[in-house]
Amino acid sequence: MTDVRLRIGDAAATLGVAPHVLRHWEDVGLLRPRRSGSGHRVYDDQAIGVARMIQMCQRAGLSLAAIGALGAGDRAQRIALIDDKRAEIAEHVAQIQLADRFLAHVVSCAHEVISECPECSELVLGRTPPREERLGEQS
Repeated sequence: MTDVRLRIGDAAATLGVAPHVLRHWEDVGLLRPRRSGSGHRVYDDQAIGVARMIQMCQRAGLSLAAIGALGAGDRAQRIALIDDKRAEIAEHVAQIQLADRFLAHVVSCAHEVISECPECSELVLGRTPPREERLGEQS
């Protein structure tokens, strides 16, 4: 693998971000590109890799402060931070799945007024209706 050496504009284009984003990541201490003899930022394979990790962490919902804590903490602190984030993600997934079940039921609900439907009421309360009420739901 060849070692890339990109200036900030090219590095930003490679990563799909604006140059100011890379500068901000540097300002908050997450990214430390090397400097050329004339003082320009130089993004090598390592800096690009770190930037990609920052992007992945952001997609996972971590704030820049949390990403910094991942890098600064010991293994136990990293695991705790990640476990907390994964629990948060699991809760969001559960909420989205409940919303999907509700919407799927509403499409086929025979009740003219949703509030009169026992299954809708259960779903709105965050509960899964008993199996016999979910006959129309596919497994």
